[in-house]
Amino acid sequence: MLAVVQRMTIRNLLLLTLTASAALAFETPVMISDVVTGAASHVRITNTSRQPVTAWSLAATTEPSAGRTHREVYTTDGYLSEITHGLPRAAAQLERLLPGESRELVLDPLPDGAKVHVIAAVLDDGTAVGDEAVLASIFETRAKERDALKAVADTFNAVLPVMHGAEALAALKDRFAALADRDDTVPCRVALDAVQAYPPGALADRIDTSLHDYAAFVMREYELAAKHAQRR
Repeated sequence: MLAVVQRMTIRNLLLLTLTASAALAFETPVMISDVVTGAASHVRITNTSRQPVTAWSLAATTEPSAGRTHREVYTTDGYLSEITHGLPRAAAQLERLLPGESRELVLDPLPDGAKVHVIAAVLDDGTAVGDEAVLASIFETRAKERDALKAVADTFNAVLPVMHGAEALAALKDRFAALADRDDTVPCRVALDAVQAYPPGALADRIDTSLHDYAAFVMREYELAAKHAQRR
């Protein structure tokens, strides 16, 4: 009886292992191909899922000496490209990967024999697979970005309903400068740069239109960040 139980246990473990391995391979939505090493190292990635991949992490593993390994992690998070696509200075390499889309990614110079693997990926619906530490970092960064965008949106909402033209612009410059001092994140710095870039002497109605347009865009970014900061 003991031998029978042992055989059944081993068989069940093998079945569970094979099932888990197959599920992991099926769930990984990014495929690696065309790994090129040397001075111009690059790799091609392909989205094999039916929805956009909004973030991914690649690990390049090398052996600098016998018995030693080094791992360099490359993470791209492009969920905001859903609304920033096509804007000036929007980097195509940092955009989300659409279903079936392939893209060549530039890496730091790699020696011959280097291995490149996908270690984490996040889909548009918030599904995430891979290295838990890497995924936690991605969602932590998204949460910080969400909070920063909300702070920018709240600043616009506090100023624009009660001030107009040059007065609104001056108030926003002061508030965004204070916000950027407290929260040195990209959304806060970009908002400050944007209001500081307005040319002096601009017409009041033109200032109002521009500020309201920018405020609406920031609100769309915040709503998108709020959605993608939640993991399924």
